[in-house]
Amino acid sequence: MAHHLGRTRSGTDLIESMSLLPDKKIAAAPENFRAASGVLRVSAETFASARGEDKVSEDASAVKEFSGAFLAAVADGLGSAKQGGEAAARAVEALVRNFPARPRAWSAGKTLDEITRHLNRRFHQEGMARFEATELATTLAAIALEGNHAYALNAGDSRIYLWRAGKLSQLSTDHREPHPGRAHVLTRAMGLAEELAPALHELPIFADDLFLLCTDGLSDVLNAKALTALLERGASAATIAAEARRLTTDETRDDLTLVTVRVLEVGAAQRPAEAAARVPDKLKAGDVIDGFTLRRSFRASDRIWLTARQGDSFVLKFAPREAAQNETARTIFQREIWHATQIVAEFFPTAFVPENATACYYALEYIHAPTLKHFINEHGSLTPPQAVELAQFILRAEQFLLRHDFVHGDLKPENILVLRENSDLRFKLIDLGSVSEVFSLQGRAGTPSYLAPERFAGAAMTERTEIFSLGVTLYEALTGKLPYGEIEPFQTPVFKTARPLAALNPHAPLWLEAIAARATAVAPEQRYESYSEMLFELENPAKVQPFHRPGTPLLERNPLLFFKIGFFFLLAVSLVLFGVILHLLHR
Repeated sequence: MAHHLGRTRSGTDLIESMSLLPDKKIAAAPENFRAASGVLRVSAETFASARGEDKVSEDASAVKEFSGAFLAAVADGLGSAKQGGEAAARAVEALVRNFPARPRAWSAGKTLDEITRHLNRRFHQEGMARFEATELATTLAAIALEGNHAYALNAGDSRIYLWRAGKLSQLSTDHREPHPGRAHVLTRAMGLAEELAPALHELPIFADDLFLLCTDGLSDVLNAKALTALLERGASAATIAAEARRLTTDETRDDLTLVTVRVLEVGAAQRPAEAAARVPDKLKAGDVIDGFTLRRSFRASDRIWLTARQGDSFVLKFAPREAAQNETARTIFQREIWHATQIVAEFFPTAFVPENATACYYALEYIHAPTLKHFINEHGSLTPPQAVELAQFILRAEQFLLRHDFVHGDLKPENILVLRENSDLRFKLIDLGSVSEVFSLQGRAGTPSYLAPERFAGAAMTERTEIFSLGVTLYEALTGKLPYGEIEPFQTPVFKTARPLAALNPHAPLWLEAIAARATAVAPEQRYESYSEMLFELENPAKVQPFHRPGTPLLERNPLLFFKIGFFFLLAVSLVLFGVILHLLHR
């Protein structure tokens, strides 16, 4: 189904389609093709300009060289989307940031596809959450070169061309309405719908191949014949862009971005990784896998094991059995590996995949420490200073995850380790298998007793929903109780007024009670909007304003106002009585 989200465009539509249809082949290997040197070498040029001197471009681009691979991308924010430019910039930045952290079992092409689909869901869900419309929308065109192959991906009408042996071919697919007069309407782009199927092509590369990526500020102006003439002359990116500018007027000028990538030397062929090929069926204590000796399983699951290797302890998490036959299950687990190994910070145990792993699993450093749940059961509630340290730790960990577009998704005492350092406590956040994209719609993913009320109605995961889970955890850490009681799976709960924290822990100061009450407010709009807002109040107790849950008596909410009202009420009654007495005396 076409998504009729128009976009502002300029220039005359002169382009001649050269899409890779079955009867249109890419030029064959040039006759003077040189054998692969074993090391991929490329050169790249970038040119970008806004539609006017006083305008801010809605385009974005990136070029980045990695070990044995090269990535280039251009994006063009949709002109009718309020945050199109933001989406374009975030799209290319996310490609560059996430590409090197891909699972070893993923090819460069699968990595481009996975990142693009992930970002598309994020843009669509965030757009709906922030604007109730698809305002985070952009085109994307990207190539990844690895070894002796190229992978070209696009969504929208930003284009990718290949110049080989004097022939120009269009690798990308134009996702536009095919009907006359509606070519300005895109049928596919990032952020328009919950799911996106980008166009993806794989092809061999040869020395002297030239890839050209551009936004429609160029492709709507220079047709295939004009581009061919420029490339035959060896024109640079700046020269090609200047010719496009020459053919436009001030009224038709659009943002223009152009990236050219020339292959200087072809790398050696890349063999697919074998790490994900084997999904162990049955695992038992005493098994040895890649030097790890399985000692005991965790949480009644034979897919998570405490292991020993060379005197050190590790936790190994294996792919579920169904991943052996089910490609979707395998991809989900590989995505979990990707998330776990990307998230490297002091807040979490270190996760890694051994270099020569022979099965589908990842390893975590083992930390011998009780969970917060066990700690509370054994030692009692945390002191207020310890609880403040806990809340600050979780907020900073969540801020780190948010910088990677994630939320933890299952905050609770069972997923927090408590480490003792003399009389002080430190914490680690575990179970990164629950990590989800911020603004994702994961149903009731998480633990019911810690879920924000709106999550039971299908709301997206946001900072506010995570803050509710943190608030419940903070309340439990201080009291040993849950503010709204135990909630069973698949139950649709009714959130009644929680007992005041001070009634269960008289040592908790009023400012900390106010923070916990605001964090666990049933109505999302009464909760903290962001992690930074809550963190500020934890660090500045004197600036914390009282917070009262709905239904709190006026005497508790505002004692001064209560007594003022009472005073004036009694005064009024007294005056009335005085008047009655005077009236009776004068009869």
